[in-house]
Formats: sequence, C-alpha cells, structure tokens
Amino acid sequence: MGFEQLAALRVQLAEQAKAEKAAKAPKRARPPRARDAAPANPAKPAKSVDPVVHAIARLQRRFPLAFPKNPAPKVPLKIGIFEDLLPYAQDLSLSEAELREAIKTWCRGARYWACLIEGASRMDLAGQEAGQVRPEDAKRAQQLQARRWPGAPSKSAKASHPVDAAR
Repeated sequence: MGFEQLAALRVQLAEQAKAEKAAKAPKRARPPRARDAAPANPAKPAKSVDPVVHAIARLQRRFPLAFPKNPAPKVPLKIGIFEDLLPYAQDLSLSEAELREAIKTWCRGARYWACLIEGASRMDLAGQEAGQVRPEDAKRAQQLQARRWPGAPSKSAKASHPVDAAR
C-alpha cells in the first residue's frame, strides 16, 4: 500500500469514525454550541493510522529535501540511504524495522517510480547529489509502473508514437 493510499485510508477512517460517533450520540433538542463541538485538529492523527505513515512523516520533517511532501515530486534517493538513516533511528524514535518499512513504502509507488529517470541526480539526506539514476534502474521503474497499470502507456511510448497516442 503506497503512502498516498494510506493517507486516503486515514481520511476515510476518520470520516467513518465521525459518522459512527454521530449515530451513537443522543439526539439534542437544541442545536450544538461551538464549545460543544470537538475541536478539529488535523495535525493530530487518528489512532487507526498505519505506523508507516507516522514514520514517513518523521522522515519528512527531519529530511525535507530527501523526503518531500506531496504534491512536490519525489526525488531519487541515494543507493544505500537506509544505512545513512540508521544512525538517526533513535533521534526519530524509530526501530530499524520501522525505518526499513518506511523506506520500502516510500520507494514503492508511482510518485517515486516517476522520478527514476535515466541520468537524474540521486539525493542524500541533506539534498546533495549522490550519484545518478542508472539506465537499468529507470527501466525497472517503468516496468513496475507498467505492471501496476497495464493499460496505461508509458511516457516514452507516447513521445515516440504521437500518432498512436492521439487515437
């Protein structure tokens, strides 16, 4: 499950919980006052949110250049970024397993695969260039996207066949 899907699930679960709470609440004879309403605090996450979402949020706060927030495009990460993150695990209040799962989730999905373009700069935790995307990495990303969405043509296919893309 990608980060975007987890965020959408979070919103859906919050709405569902709100609806259940409203159904269980006794009917009032008077309209509710502003002080009676629960304060909306979007910064406070729901309890049912996947822990990976929290781990990624911590990475985004600590390393915003390497882990940009949506809608900014993701950047290709340095190969071996996990080893670079291990010394920060305690500061981030994450275990090695949580950190590994967060990186795995971050690098799995259309937003990340879209940034893996041959020759693009890979970023370290500080946002500095740390290598380039190899042709085989870019090809693998295209294959993963094609496997997830088999009917969607790749960007390179659209560019090389403009007549076919117009049909």
